[in-house]
Amino acid sequence: MQHHVPVPSTESSELPTPDLSTGPGSSGSPGSPGSPGSPGSQGSQGRPTTGGVRRPWRIPRRRPDAGLLTLLLAAGLWGYALPRIGFREMGDYGLLDRLPVAYYLSLLVLTAGFLLSLRRAGTAPWWPAAHCAALLLALKAPPAVLYDAVRYPWASKHDAIVNTLLANGELRPGAALSGNMSAYDQWPGFFTLNAGLVRAFGVESAAVYANWAPIVVGLLMLPVLVLIYRTFCEDWRLIWTAVWIFQLANWVGQDYFAPQALAYLLHLTVLAVVLRHFVRPGSAGRLRDRTFLDPVAAPVPPPTGRGQRAVCVVILAPLIAAINATHQLTPVMLTICLVALSLTRRYRNYGLLVVAALLMLTWDLTMGRPLFVETLSAIKKSIGELTENSRAGYAGQLTGPGPELAGTANVAMVLAVAVLAGTAVVLRRRLTRSALPLLLVSVAPVPLFAVNDYGGEMLFRVYLFALPGAAFFAAAALVPAVAGTHRSRAKALRRRTAAFALPTVLLVLLAGFLPSYYGKEKMFYTPPAETALVTRALDNAPDGSLILATSGSFPQALHRYDRLEHWFFAEQALPENEKMLKDPARYLADGIPPGTKAYVVLTRTQDVYAAGEGLLPPGGFETLRSKLSASPLFWTVESHPYGVVLEYRPATRRMTTR
Repeated sequence: MQHHVPVPSTESSELPTPDLSTGPGSSGSPGSPGSPGSPGSQGSQGRPTTGGVRRPWRIPRRRPDAGLLTLLLAAGLWGYALPRIGFREMGDYGLLDRLPVAYYLSLLVLTAGFLLSLRRAGTAPWWPAAHCAALLLALKAPPAVLYDAVRYPWASKHDAIVNTLLANGELRPGAALSGNMSAYDQWPGFFTLNAGLVRAFGVESAAVYANWAPIVVGLLMLPVLVLIYRTFCEDWRLIWTAVWIFQLANWVGQDYFAPQALAYLLHLTVLAVVLRHFVRPGSAGRLRDRTFLDPVAAPVPPPTGRGQRAVCVVILAPLIAAINATHQLTPVMLTICLVALSLTRRYRNYGLLVVAALLMLTWDLTMGRPLFVETLSAIKKSIGELTENSRAGYAGQLTGPGPELAGTANVAMVLAVAVLAGTAVVLRRRLTRSALPLLLVSVAPVPLFAVNDYGGEMLFRVYLFALPGAAFFAAAALVPAVAGTHRSRAKALRRRTAAFALPTVLLVLLAGFLPSYYGKEKMFYTPPAETALVTRALDNAPDGSLILATSGSFPQALHRYDRLEHWFFAEQALPENEKMLKDPARYLADGIPPGTKAYVVLTRTQDVYAAGEGLLPPGGFETLRSKLSASPLFWTVESHPYGVVLEYRPATRRMTTR
């Protein structure tokens, strides 16, 4: 029997497509919506009919994904705002009052898009991942795109080290270099890597790409963080929320062009491998029982035998060696974290701990011996001095609206993350029990407060190394478990609370990040004219000259550091500087060795830094500049609104330049 195959009508532009949906009436029973004789049924050829009249097929229209729309809208707002950021005319609040409204709107849109993407994080995790990457770019890319100078004036010394390494072709770990520069030749891993990159890219210096370091390091860190969090959690909502919180809470500024950024990335990579592949057989116990775990907790990773762990140690040894060759403090942090992990039955791997400790001691007693011996002497004096070791910076107190706001935001951010993490540790004890190794890794660095101040930076470094675990538990306090079919009023209340708390907390953290990261931006951006002034002055200074400045926080401060000496005379307590300001010319002259060629370099960036960090009293820098310029002991070489260069000439009368 032949069947007539209907030909689609040429009057309609719709093309026939199969209907893949199924409904309650799809069985085809008489009278049902899907039966052949019912209104709205489909004929024998599958074409919809209404009252026996065939209707043309319609292609279902798919709505654009909300994640894509929010990303595009945020990108448009960010791109519109970027050229309107007034970074050259920053005032007391840094970039905060120079960022246009469109920039802030782009961050709000990104946050809203991220919250929407969490609803499908289990089936489409690429949308929250894309929002996390976009957040990183939105927060930290403006300086990389806009600035015509290296952000953070002290980062220019890292560029100077790379240039010196390329010029000399050798390291001198035993050489005595002023400005605390000897340590960089003793831990040269970061600089040798960048020397190779400069040659490979064919660029003039590392300054060309230095401002992109936070973005590159941040993007490389994303999969490492996800791997760590995935070890303890199966809920993608919680994982991506932890990554989001980590980025908002990472205001410390240690991801810039510096050895710490590279060492920190390698540190987290080692921990990720250890947490995934160093589980001892028979150590999981009840942690493999789903009824014992938090609904979102991941089972303990499969155990590895002694031979497998030995292979992993061999694989990790080069990474640990690279950390030791790159940074002084990070190997200590890694060793402490491995000690903390060995306290658990799951990760009691003394072999890896011994290898890490031996590599650290080997480097400290060979390449890093000079600084290591010096540090041991300093520890004898600083151990147990908790108040002194937890100070931030050299001395003094933050002054000015922007620095004061940044300092307040810093404290608020630390407290907020700590309170959220502590709440999860207490309220989600089953998750805490399974993620105990991550908790131990987070608290392991805290005892270092009792050992040393690390040049006024121990507070920031401890926070940085504790942040990955703290961000995870903070996210656990905000993202409730959804597993299980049993419903109760308590669970419904937790869901309603989380629906309000999660966006609120993310907005609060965003509001805290901006002043923490950009509130002191006036210290961090340097006009090119100032950089050129310093470069000229140091290029013209004879070898062996002494360069004097209030601090080392100005561009090119350590240019030609291997040929010049340095004295940053204001890096001391405020009372001492107040005494110095009474007669700065005599104070400096008394500190210059006889017969030494000396130059004083005072710049706008030093003025901003000394005032903001409380090194000098209000108006102190201008007093210093005017008194030195008027002294017969110093001759003006160059004078501009953004800086002055003075030459020390004790035996000649003061002269002026044209």
